[in-house]
Amino acid sequence: MNAELAPVRDNIKAIYLVAEDLKIAASILYQAYHDDPLFKDIFQYDREGYETRLRAAIREELNAFWLAQQPMIGLFEGERLLAVACLIAPETGFGPQRFWHWRLKMLLTAGFLGTRQMVEKEQLIQQHMPAKTFHMLSFIGVHPDYQHYGLGHILMGAIDSLMLEEPNSEGVGVFVTVDKCLAFFDDGKYKLIEKLTVGAIQGHIMFREREKHAAL
Repeated sequence: MNAELAPVRDNIKAIYLVAEDLKIAASILYQAYHDDPLFKDIFQYDREGYETRLRAAIREELNAFWLAQQPMIGLFEGERLLAVACLIAPETGFGPQRFWHWRLKMLLTAGFLGTRQMVEKEQLIQQHMPAKTFHMLSFIGVHPDYQHYGLGHILMGAIDSLMLEEPNSEGVGVFVTVDKCLAFFDDGKYKLIEKLTVGAIQGHIMFREREKHAAL
């Protein structure tokens, strides 16, 4: 860790991303998911052009999130964007099928196989969630220069707050494909629901149930 880069926790704010933030957000998420087994499988890591396909897919995902007004949260210290989380809100019609222009752009940039697998991945994961109305955590990442400072847990708290603002949400679901991330989500009160195989990759369905507070 570099002490000169260390963020001051009291200065960090969780803010919804605006259009001007998407380029930096895409860069953070590209680095976070570059070695993710699921994305390596979907976008054919062993074939030339993997990095280009992955960058394009993340860029188009963020553009689709923005156009559909889905919640994207960033942790900022001043103007520095340090971490990002992107969620699909419940009952917004922003499901695995997306909309036609997103799919067209994905076909042109990520290829037919990658686009089809992205859609099938989301359909399969949603079918195995233990709730019908919930937030889905699609992306989460911390800039490599600012990891190990506890920003992931701050971001987790912001995700919880966002979920609680939606009275119909039963919780937050996520599909975890990197074993070292299981403890992180476990610390955030996400429960392991089941193991699930998507394509050639095995991952874990985890769910953070909305806490039921006793009536006052």
